[in-house]
Amino acid sequence: MSLLSFKGGIHPYDGKELSKNKAIIDAQAGKELVYPLSQHIGAPAKAIVAKGARVLCGQCIAEAGGFVSAPVYSSVSGTVKGIEKRRSVTGDMIDSIIIENDGEYEQADPITDKAYEDMSREEVIDVIKKAGIVGMGGAGFPTHVKLSPKDPDKIDTVIVNCAECEPYLTSDYRKMLEEPDKLIGGLQIEVGLFKNARGILAIEDNKPDCIRLLKEKTKGIANISVAVLKTKYPQGSERQLIYAVTKRAINSKMLPADAGCIVNNVDTVIAINNAVREGQPLIYRIVTVSGDAIKEPGNFKVRTGTDYNDLIEAAGGFKCTPQKIISGGPMMGFALFDTHVPVTKTSSAVLCMSEDEVAKWEPTACINCGRCVDVCPSRLIPSQLADHASHFNDEEFAALYGMECVECGSCSYVCPAKRQLAQMIKSMRRLQLAKRKK
Repeated sequence: MSLLSFKGGIHPYDGKELSKNKAIIDAQAGKELVYPLSQHIGAPAKAIVAKGARVLCGQCIAEAGGFVSAPVYSSVSGTVKGIEKRRSVTGDMIDSIIIENDGEYEQADPITDKAYEDMSREEVIDVIKKAGIVGMGGAGFPTHVKLSPKDPDKIDTVIVNCAECEPYLTSDYRKMLEEPDKLIGGLQIEVGLFKNARGILAIEDNKPDCIRLLKEKTKGIANISVAVLKTKYPQGSERQLIYAVTKRAINSKMLPADAGCIVNNVDTVIAINNAVREGQPLIYRIVTVSGDAIKEPGNFKVRTGTDYNDLIEAAGGFKCTPQKIISGGPMMGFALFDTHVPVTKTSSAVLCMSEDEVAKWEPTACINCGRCVDVCPSRLIPSQLADHASHFNDEEFAALYGMECVECGSCSYVCPAKRQLAQMIKSMRRLQLAKRKK
């Protein structure tokens, strides 16, 4: 990979040319679909169907397990084969509902038949909650919770993350080009929830065609505008995006709402539009399948629960045996040891690489070059944080603000010693978060 390094961000080879010009196409669902009950931050959903039951496409099969939770819907019609533990992209075994697809796709009733114009603020949020919408940019935070801050009057900026700064990913790019009206419609719904808010479509300057289209579409809409941002990684990280748009800084102890902001990604905002205006629950997502080991890289509209193997086949399968397969982007995604895992609400990409570049290198001692400090968007010292993490030095790690890491992976990318800085810091952050919950 080529690399341009500069203060405050990195600009790696992005690999987007493999799929950016490929229009979204439907991927066929397989015979068996798997729906994990944990596809979001918060309490797992609770199954409300039993083995042997027949379900319809768009039928709720698991209800929210609490306020910070989200229901799960079947994306096909068929029969419940069972509720059992199945592997997820992170390697965990998660309680999941297994449905045998009957291929008929018989539709359930919409989640609402009330016109958006006739809904109150509370009804709009309730529909979003009922639809099972979560942050589809990776974190999976339930959207209805994000749209229910303690003081709605303090929200003055609703940002759509149109940056899509991860290399290879082009699903949001295609969504902006192919469904701009739904994107703007979803943003208008969000802005309408806050009487003092304006909407901003925040997009990197490497997408001039999207910029032109969205500016044209938002002409005459007084409270919605397009903000053009410099192309750099990790521009799409929530904290960095808020600062780039508003110059307001937040840290790990704050929520975007504390800075008067709400942030959602493109797919989430379109899902809001589809739920509120069309009564559709969240049963689809757009996934980029790419990498030099894939025959036909592209962007696919995929039913949740679809097996990754079926998705790879939709892209023509492998043209060579991949050494590494990643769920998500190359910077923040998860390397897979088994592709027999389901597409969930937070699946954004499947990357299949002919070579495992990371495995080629043996880490050596830190040479104190400071490159990791130069590119850290949180202005930390990753080399020292990694040292403390490797020795489980909790106090020293906390004293150097280790919890402010956004896990972007920039430090590992630029390290000439090939140290796995981000991995060590990420593991330590998980331990710290686990201790806080006890």
